[in-house]
Amino acid sequence: MTNVKKEQNMTKPHTFHIPVMGIGFTIDTPLKVAPYGISSVLSLGDDKLADRMRAHYCNKLNIPFVEVPKDDEDGRANRITLYLNLMNDMVKNKFQELKNASFEKGSELTKYFEMLPDFNALKKEYNKMKKESDVSIIEKIQHWLKENMTPGSIDVNIMTKLDRAHFTKTGEQLPQHMNDAHAALRGFANSDVNAGVVLSAGLSPRLYSYISNFDGFFPDENEQLAKKVILKVSDYRSALVQGKFLAKKGIWVSEYRIESGLNCGGHAFATDGFLMGPILEEFRLHREDLIEQVHTILNDALENLGRKRLAKPLELLVTAQGGVGTAEEHQFLMDHYKMDAIGWGTPFLLVPEVVNIDGDSFKILSEATEDDLYLSDISPIGVPFNSIRGNTKDILKEEKIAAGKPGSPCPSQFLKLYNTEFTEQPICLASRQYQKLKIAELDAKGVNPQEYKKQYDKITVKSCICAGLVMTAYTENNLLRKSDGKGISLCPGPNMAYFSKKSTLKEMVDHIYGRINILNDTYRPHMFVKEYNMYIDYLKNKIEETKPNLTIKQKKYLVTFIQNLEKGNEYYESLFSDVKGYFDGAKNSIKKELEATKKVLDQLNNEIDSLAVATPVNQ
Repeated sequence: MTNVKKEQNMTKPHTFHIPVMGIGFTIDTPLKVAPYGISSVLSLGDDKLADRMRAHYCNKLNIPFVEVPKDDEDGRANRITLYLNLMNDMVKNKFQELKNASFEKGSELTKYFEMLPDFNALKKEYNKMKKESDVSIIEKIQHWLKENMTPGSIDVNIMTKLDRAHFTKTGEQLPQHMNDAHAALRGFANSDVNAGVVLSAGLSPRLYSYISNFDGFFPDENEQLAKKVILKVSDYRSALVQGKFLAKKGIWVSEYRIESGLNCGGHAFATDGFLMGPILEEFRLHREDLIEQVHTILNDALENLGRKRLAKPLELLVTAQGGVGTAEEHQFLMDHYKMDAIGWGTPFLLVPEVVNIDGDSFKILSEATEDDLYLSDISPIGVPFNSIRGNTKDILKEEKIAAGKPGSPCPSQFLKLYNTEFTEQPICLASRQYQKLKIAELDAKGVNPQEYKKQYDKITVKSCICAGLVMTAYTENNLLRKSDGKGISLCPGPNMAYFSKKSTLKEMVDHIYGRINILNDTYRPHMFVKEYNMYIDYLKNKIEETKPNLTIKQKKYLVTFIQNLEKGNEYYESLFSDVKGYFDGAKNSIKKELEATKKVLDQLNNEIDSLAVATPVNQ
């Protein structure tokens, strides 16, 4: 893989990317960072937001804006395609303007090169040029530098679970390809953007199979891909299963993006106690096997489809994200686990130059402590959701509950997915319609006040994150309408507690590469230790949830969970004892933290052993 890494240093200017954050926070981030060679991801969750952002930028650029009609049969896909095309054009234009600039101190062109990592081939030539006195040599180097500049990628994200079906006015369900995720994929596939689609939230056979309808996802005559598939995965087995599934359709996965199960922003897809370090280790050990197995399946599939077999495997990247906060952690993941890039998300919420963030939300985020950041139950899709206390969307939700009007009018309706308890067509758990019906059902049960409050709170905790996660894009771009809701949902990862400073793009990049330090004074545990303790807390909650009626299945799950954590502890003890040249100043504290965590784990193990199964064996 050595030659591949060298090649990537030329084609990939940076060793980090900015993952998707919410819906509105990074909706136009590529425009702000791609011209500097930085890749980022925008959400395709809300096509109406995309259209309003397109109108906004058309107005700024004084170019005609034609709205996609509300009755357009393929309106969602078309809105997404038009927005991505505009984004692509704007990035290209801004990148060309940057290339046309001069190498003057403080210029945008200089900023491009100053932000590059010091080991990058372009950065080395740039530094060489700065020391050169011969004008003719300077001009040659400058010409070479400009010729070898590349913009960052405009990647997009689709949550596979958010694949809402649509119905005619008479209640007849529309064909599957009109579902939300399918339409979003089609919008990306039909766009001019040559980049990757990040598929998150797990394997969706229907959606994955649909990818093969678009030629851009197949290798061209030069064995290149115009459109790439990037899978967000939680472990090696998941990557192998999903990679093989897509390969059988003739689709190659260009990148496996490993994300911490809990130490991340937004929805948290917890593993069964598998920790980040051991997961990365498995990828490190079996990466070549993954490539070989999937490549063989892909070639057979391509041949069966009447397409040309590939002479060699296509490029495959393995990246990691979730909780990274220091240059040392970043470089350790790159060097020890051979990662191709690292995702930095949450810290960029304090970089207004990069994301859409309003003043109130910035204040809440910048002042957040560890106690303010928590794993909530507010998401209507039933997956734990990283949130922060005091966000304005939750305050408004509590005010409605206090006024006896819980629930949201459900303006966007993107999460009308699964629940049909009271209706023929699915409705959202955060909607006023659902909560009113569910509370009426609770009222009819006549339970005691203590149990009533517990169940009532479980119903009303769900929040309208569809609206909450787009609102900051509206407020910061003057796009608010009278019909828009109020309140902003914030979904930072736990890493937010260690960053407080308002930063520029260059300052954050300099922090990532260890040129400056912008962490606050709060003690910050190593990212692996932080995630480990989060899983301990997660396990404690799971144990409490099983009481008093523990089933055999639940006990088996808890036992397996704690066994995986024990294996993780052993791995970390060995890792931090053996690794040289990294974390030397923190190894003693890491060792003590692992010892303390192991004691808690032993106590929980004893507690699980003592739990009595309350159901018959045959259940």
